[in-house]
Amino acid sequence: MTDLRNAPILPQRRGILLRVLPAGMYSGRATALIERALTVYGRSWTILVSGALEPLFYLLAFQVGFGKLVTTVPGPDGQPMSYVAFVAPALLASSAMNGAVFECTYNLFFKLRYAKTYDAMLATPVGPLDVALGEIAWAMMRGGLYSVAFLAVTGVMGLLTSWWALLLLPAALLVSFAFAAISITLVSFLKSTSQFDYIQLVLMPMFLFSTTFFPITVYPEALQWLVRCFPLYHGIELMRGLSAGIFSWSMLGNLAYLLVLAALGIWGATRRIAKLLLT
Repeated sequence: MTDLRNAPILPQRRGILLRVLPAGMYSGRATALIERALTVYGRSWTILVSGALEPLFYLLAFQVGFGKLVTTVPGPDGQPMSYVAFVAPALLASSAMNGAVFECTYNLFFKLRYAKTYDAMLATPVGPLDVALGEIAWAMMRGGLYSVAFLAVTGVMGLLTSWWALLLLPAALLVSFAFAAISITLVSFLKSTSQFDYIQLVLMPMFLFSTTFFPITVYPEALQWLVRCFPLYHGIELMRGLSAGIFSWSMLGNLAYLLVLAALGIWGATRRIAKLLLT
């Protein structure tokens, strides 16, 4: 038999992030936060269901109400398309945004400032990047749940006219990713619950004016450039093109915008969590 006592001890394989990042910033245990969220929401699953119903109510309202008054609008390629089909991908993007922002602002603020959940987590091997990735991943799962329900209803209503619409789900997850990451960064600067009014002050105009309900061409030229700065606009335009099966080079710009926003959000969230809880 081989004597294992004298066998050389091989170094444990480590992921690239564990080798590159400073010690204490990342431990590869982001899934622990997802497990915790599943345990918590397992007792209050109705909250998740209610979040999925809001965009569906909007869609049904436009189908049976406003959609009867406005029958067609210019689509991504300039050709007329059903108004309900025009609005549907925008509502999907808005739902992904709202789910991510709610999860990574109100809930995160409570855990950060009052429950001191992250103080307890960082007393374990979990690092700031684990916290950021775990919260973002859970927000994406929540947004994905809403997106699947929404896509199922739009499919039944006959609003998905192309097989490319299957890419709406990963596009919605990307929107959730970007908004969750940047929301964690921004909420770390808030000091009291009264400052959440600033969040609504930003979200509501973004929801109303990011071409959710009408094409960007209705705006004057100066306002069109302002609307193009909104993150939700890029999510909507990307999803609208996928829904209709129409592709353009501008969609690569929409995709790049969201990827850069997500990267900046992760970087900022990690730095802020480390600064608030480790210094």
